[in-house]
Amino acid sequence: MEATRLRLLPWPGPNGQRTYTPDDSPNGDVARLADRVEAEQIATAGSVMALAKGMLDTGLPIEPNECAYLMKRLTECLFDVLRVAESRGGRLPAPNPLEPEVERVLESKSLEATS
Repeated sequence: MEATRLRLLPWPGPNGQRTYTPDDSPNGDVARLADRVEAEQIATAGSVMALAKGMLDTGLPIEPNECAYLMKRLTECLFDVLRVAESRGGRLPAPNPLEPEVERVLESKSLEATS
């Protein structure tokens, strides 16, 4: 018997811990709510990024309190979007084995990123 896969939800539990739901009911109430929350988190990240880009593109100095607020919001959005990516990545089917050349290139890129 295959174990039920779990879906990482886009919100924390009561103590800030990760929360999961069984991934065997993608059309269930919790899954649909999670889909909506993920979509809102991605849209919010896009809006905050556009705001940040607009502020930077003016060429005007940014006040320290504005910069701190912007960094806080960008960090929150990045955290949310990374959790969405992790959740969605965990639900992808297992990849097909890579060609040896593709695998070699990906491994070398991974080593470059960690050095």
